[in-house]
Amino acid sequence: MKKKLYYIIVILLSCQIGFAQFGDGNKENLPVREYTLTIKKEMVNKAGKEVPAMTVNGSIPGPTLEFTEGDYAVIYVKNEMDVETSVHWHGFLLPNYFDGVPYLSTPPIRPGKTLKYEFPIRQSGTYWYHSHTMLQEQSGVFGSIIINPKVKTLDYDKDLVIMLSDWTNEKPINVLRNLKRGNEWYQMKKGTATPLNQVIAQGAFGAQLNFFKQRMEGADIADIYYPAFLTNGKQSAEYPEFKPGDKVRLRIINGSASSQFWMTFGGETSMLVSADGMDVVPIAHNKTFIAIAETYDFIVTIPQNGKIELRAMAQDGSGITTAYFGNGTVLPAEVLPKPNKIAMMKKMVKMDMKMGAPALKFNPKKDERYEMKEKYGMKMDHSKMDMEKDSSENKETMKMDHSKMDMNKNSSENKEMVKMDHSKMDMKKDSSENKEMMKMDHSKMDASSSKDEMKKDGMKMDDMNMDMFAEYNYDYLKSPENTSYDSKLPVKEILLNLTGNMQRYIWSLNGVPLNEADKIAIKKDEVTRITFNNLTMMHHPMHLHGHFFRVINKNGEYSPLKHTVNVPPMQQVTIEFHGNDGDEYGDWFFHCHILYHMMSGMARVVSYETPRDPRMADYPEKNIIEEADRFYAWSMLDVALNMTAFNFVASDIRNQFNVNAEFGWNKNMEAEVTYERYLYDYFRVFGGVNFENEIDKSLDEITTTAIVGIRYLTPYLFNLDVRIDSKLRPQISLNRSIMIFPKTALFGSYEYQFDFDWANNLPVGENFSGETTWNAGIEYFLSRNFSLTAGYANRYGAGAGLSARF
Repeated sequence: MKKKLYYIIVILLSCQIGFAQFGDGNKENLPVREYTLTIKKEMVNKAGKEVPAMTVNGSIPGPTLEFTEGDYAVIYVKNEMDVETSVHWHGFLLPNYFDGVPYLSTPPIRPGKTLKYEFPIRQSGTYWYHSHTMLQEQSGVFGSIIINPKVKTLDYDKDLVIMLSDWTNEKPINVLRNLKRGNEWYQMKKGTATPLNQVIAQGAFGAQLNFFKQRMEGADIADIYYPAFLTNGKQSAEYPEFKPGDKVRLRIINGSASSQFWMTFGGETSMLVSADGMDVVPIAHNKTFIAIAETYDFIVTIPQNGKIELRAMAQDGSGITTAYFGNGTVLPAEVLPKPNKIAMMKKMVKMDMKMGAPALKFNPKKDERYEMKEKYGMKMDHSKMDMEKDSSENKETMKMDHSKMDMNKNSSENKEMVKMDHSKMDMKKDSSENKEMMKMDHSKMDASSSKDEMKKDGMKMDDMNMDMFAEYNYDYLKSPENTSYDSKLPVKEILLNLTGNMQRYIWSLNGVPLNEADKIAIKKDEVTRITFNNLTMMHHPMHLHGHFFRVINKNGEYSPLKHTVNVPPMQQVTIEFHGNDGDEYGDWFFHCHILYHMMSGMARVVSYETPRDPRMADYPEKNIIEEADRFYAWSMLDVALNMTAFNFVASDIRNQFNVNAEFGWNKNMEAEVTYERYLYDYFRVFGGVNFENEIDKSLDEITTTAIVGIRYLTPYLFNLDVRIDSKLRPQISLNRSIMIFPKTALFGSYEYQFDFDWANNLPVGENFSGETTWNAGIEYFLSRNFSLTAGYANRYGAGAGLSARF
């Protein structure tokens, strides 16, 4: 009876809290602003080809929604497609139930249904909306939002939204499938591949070997080939309606799925006045990096004669999109050079960066965050540090009070303090991912840029070539108001290493993808401080739903507030937040905003550990969690003059099924079906069945054997297969492919099977026999799906033919 009463109380409390948070409606009788968004499938042409897409009110991007701070938003989203959809209001402070993550906080919008979103508008600035269902954002489900302040504080005459985006003519699911199979076609297509001939020409062969040793192909910037980058849905947009002298507030949003941009302006220097919807101290800024999901507002003055060019170059230099404001002669924006990936690789090796942190751990429940941070990343010699020992507490625990440190000073005391080896600190542990890291008050810390910190660590900046990272920080952003929290509040430190595996395209945090992770538990009455430690070569724009956080930079107490923060390669960024402006309820999504990274595991759920809203009872959370652990399948067929081969793979994060078959026109045949389980990024165990003709060049007798073994990706990127079959014959094989010229690769494999007469009856007088199988060849990529091949196999002879991937 007591148990029943307890459950009834919990249910009633859940309902009370849930409806208190979400169900009050417009109790304050705020002015209502109402919109209807209709999502449907249509054919569109954005890059020279009619392809299926998803539109919002018939357009891509969708319409701009405009509100005034203090309004009450009522938005009806109609789904006229044959699949589920959703809409997330990016950067909004709103009740958890209307955040728009299907199955986590908000019901999905089923085909033919309409969902009503309603919430008070408690902020102002530039924001946007997008689908949070699978890959629909890439297909066109996104649009912009303007929220005007109650009282205008900035001097400008007109507004203009600039929505940057990327466009692919492929189905997004096929893009992700291609990434999962490790196909290098996208880099070849956009000219950003780094074949061996170019590496050698730039004197980087040693650096390339270093990368190979760490199981890396080379420096990477962006994953996907896009035939077009768009401004408000066009490759180039013109706005001649602006007159000389007009002060225009350009509200720039990066609504891309996977592209980050360098923005430059022509004419007089533009004034940056807002970031992620929050005002910043105005600063002249003509060159700005805008990460995915960020928003920046600039005020530009239209010149008397001429029009201003805004040029947005994709981060890897693979394309641009432009916009022009005004009339007359073009005032061109600065043309930035394309990044040199081979030069980047040389610099990273020179900086002694240890790469290859696992995206998939052997034991995902084991907390190895600090060991991972110590093992990987950029190495500095802390061993010769002469620490100041003023007290026994410092001797024993090495606890630092950063709140009193002025990181811009060059005093010897600070130099020595910065050099501390935190890996040996006495850390307070708990059972979750929220282990407190260090007792430091960063809220008052006047942190320097990464370049200055490196100087304090005694590193020679010319030698370290830190210019490759110097521009990827937020030091130019300063809040006009003090954003720090009460120093008396308790602080929870969370370390999140950003980890990835390009071979299998798995992205994770602390080596644990979303589907294997626990929720990150937080409390409304403490400051949550998260340190992102990027152990990959790619930028990761990290977004926390429903919250603003402080991005700790050199401005200390005036560090800016943002909802999305870019974390550069091999760098650290610290954020912190306290509560959620009254919405300390429910579970909030927290993820990398590169869509394909999020859909491959780089996400978490941040939880206030409150009861689940009862309206979500029919929508299990596992549906959104398991989106990152779907099976993807692909195949390859080789048809040549000497043989034909077929390969099929179906893989999720941990499991993989393989079917391989080879048939030579000389009647040699082998086929194999296996299941394998990934225990670690580079290591898996497998078992299956092998079929092979026993008599050479004859199909009269087929032998069937069971097989078990291990497969391992070695340093220098060799695929190693070690197995034994049911006849107790061990076998070892290696294979490797390497790109030597643009679109041209060499491949080869070697296999040796031992027979020690453990089960077979060898001829009298023999107690050992062996069989060698090998092949080598060359492949020229015609397209993503087709290649020309030529080679020699000792079982099948020489031949040339065509490879098809599907």
